[in-house]
Amino acid sequence: MLHGDLDHPATLSVADLREWTQYRMEVVFDCATNGPQHHVFEGALLRDVVAGAGPAFDARRRKDRSRFLLAVSGGDGHHTVLAWAELDEDFGDSPVLLATRLDGEDLDEAGAQLVVPSDRCGARYVSAVTHVWFGALAAPDL
Repeated sequence: MLHGDLDHPATLSVADLREWTQYRMEVVFDCATNGPQHHVFEGALLRDVVAGAGPAFDARRRKDRSRFLLAVSGGDGHHTVLAWAELDEDFGDSPVLLATRLDGEDLDEAGAQLVVPSDRCGARYVSAVTHVWFGALAAPDL
């Protein structure tokens, strides 16, 4: 489920995610329980999927875009948060994936996986993604 401050929230399957341009990433990350992991993931850029849903910011204003966050939840019980600026081409331009394939195997049964190739630690890799929430950080009332 893709929801939050979006013009077109959606419920997407792994097959739906294959409709976006697919990217291939060879990654190495450290897993606290299983040690170093070497995998090849293929999938859609999270940035493209969110952009397709119509994020509620003024795309011309960088400062407006930089206050948005993504919260990702998975069926594996893991959750993580990313800043939109990490993904945005004008800022971090990180190729974060919603993976549809892992080591040549389709993830249709297991569900899409969040892949953050720039992370040395695998803690923000979320399996069986169930929710991607997109929203703005509000300024605190003082």
